[in-house]
Formats: sequence, C-alpha cells, structure tokens
Amino acid sequence: MKKWSVKLLLVFLLSGLVWTFYTQWLIYSVEQQQPSKSDVGIVLGASLWDNYPSPGLQERLNKAYDLYMEGYFSDVIVSGGLDYNGSTITEAEGMKRYLVSKGIPVEHIFIEDQARSTYQNLLFSQAIMSENDWEKALIITHEFHGARSQDIADFLDYRDPIVTTVKSEVLWMPWHKARETLAFTKWYLEKALIQLQDL
Repeated sequence: MKKWSVKLLLVFLLSGLVWTFYTQWLIYSVEQQQPSKSDVGIVLGASLWDNYPSPGLQERLNKAYDLYMEGYFSDVIVSGGLDYNGSTITEAEGMKRYLVSKGIPVEHIFIEDQARSTYQNLLFSQAIMSENDWEKALIITHEFHGARSQDIADFLDYRDPIVTTVKSEVLWMPWHKARETLAFTKWYLEKALIQLQDL
C-alpha cells in the first residue's frame, strides 16, 4: 500500500512538472508574435491605483498608444470591469482617460466595462467588434498573459487573432509567470465545462 502511495505521489509530481514546462513553453512561444494591421486593438485590463492605471497597466496602454500611432489600428477597445481594490471607476474608464490624455481621440476609444476575467474581456469585446463590423483584432497584454489570451481568443473563434505582448519593467516576471501556470489550469477546466454545456 505504501509503495502505491509513493508511486502515485511521483506520478502527480511528474505530471505537475510536465504541465508547468508546457505552460511556460506556451508563454514563451506567444512572446515572439509580431503585431499586424487590424481593425481594432483590444487592451486587456489590470488594476487601477486610486482610479489611475497601475504601472503595469500603463505599460499595456503605452504599447496600445504606440501601435495606434504606428497605424496598426484606428480604434481601441479598453476592457475591464470594476476592481475590488477601492476604485470608484472601472478599469476600462481609467484606461480610456489615460489614452485620451496621451492624445487618442475619445471617439476612437470603446469601453467594455463589465469583464472580470480574461475570458470575459475577450467575450464582451467580441460583441463590440460585431456591433462595429470589425473582423480582426490585435490583442495587447503582458508577456506572461499572452498565451492564455491567445488560447481564449482561438476558443471564441476570433478571426486570425494576434496577441502582441509587453515586456514589463515594473512587474516581477518570475512570480507572474509561475502564477500563470495556475491560471492556465483554471482556464482549461473552465473551457472544458463550457464545452460540456454546449454538448
């Protein structure tokens, strides 16, 4: 009985190790994607600090601004609901104010302010795309978050989605990349449940 317990523990540990290496490889593979011209840019939300984009979120928004100025897209969707950190405005509203302050005309910024997860970010943004007859999106987020965002966009049948990522100067990547393995696990379980419900 004891031998079987040891074997099961070893199998569990080995499986966890393989899964970790696999998710980290996925993260790395999406980091290498280059942006392409699209109908719209989608900036995935992150925390506000005192109703202002956190340093990490500013990195995503600065990337979106640069891509906008370089002509990769002419409209932007900012996606993120109300955080639980004491903010009184949604992530999307804070993101919009930041991009307007940098010079993007307000009429070119579309708010998605209900999402509370990456899946919802992309699901609800897809509805805005449909309303505006946009077909192709350039999704903007951090390196550690790109692979899961790509997988979700593929699952939602985005047309040739491209995720362009930001290399952070303010976030501690070892923590975020390790945490992303857990987030991937949660997403795969959630995806399986959605697929079962659709049967």
